Amino acid sequence: MNHTDHKIVADCAKYVQHALKEAEGGHDWFHIQRVWKNAKLIAQNEPCDLIIVELAALLHDIADSKFHNGNEDIGPIKAREFLATTHLSSDAVEHIIAIIRNVSFKGGKAAKNHSSIELDIVQDADRLDALGAIGIARTFNYGGYKNRTIYDPSILPNLNMTKEEYKASNAPTLNHFYEKLLLLKDLMNTSTGKMIAQERHSFMEVFLSQFYDEWNGKK
Repeated sequence: MNHTDHKIVADCAKYVQHALKEAEGGHDWFHIQRVWKNAKLIAQNEPCDLIIVELAALLHDIADSKFHNGNEDIGPIKAREFLATTHLSSDAVEHIIAIIRNVSFKGGKAAKNHSSIELDIVQDADRLDALGAIGIARTFNYGGYKNRTIYDPSILPNLNMTKEEYKASNAPTLNHFYEKLLLLKDLMNTSTGKMIAQERHSFMEVFLSQFYDEWNGKK
């Protein structure tokens, strides 16, 4: 990237940090910062347009629909507000918006309407932040934010939810491991993403084993 591109990315980071200063802890500036770092790491091994990757990573959760009554248009609208201040071509802007619209898990059932290596990179970067120690912390933070039960053995995970059911679910937090987190390893797009995801997946399996032992009163 040239000097101008670097300035756009720096300006975008400031824009996002300000916009998310009151955000829920799992979807705040620090989440964005981690995804941005993940994306740059993955991009090192992929032929891609780096400014598209960095801006899409920075803007991917600028207004998450979970915190806006399920409205999936607010994020792209806010992203456009920033992108309109740049010199980027209309094609580049539309590419970034397409990534933002397609990056989310949404129950794992929603079909993508866009395909690019840049989307693959940003999607992997975002999904990595839902795995491992950070993924566990974010999951329980969001469960507390929504006042959900930590675990209820009588409520089994639902692996066949529609996108709408997934978004509306109020199931115990532990179910989310089976309804999303443990599925992500096999949904990664890039070789770097797959490698890191496997390590973080294994850590979550150890955590769950320990959780059940403690829940059941085992030593």
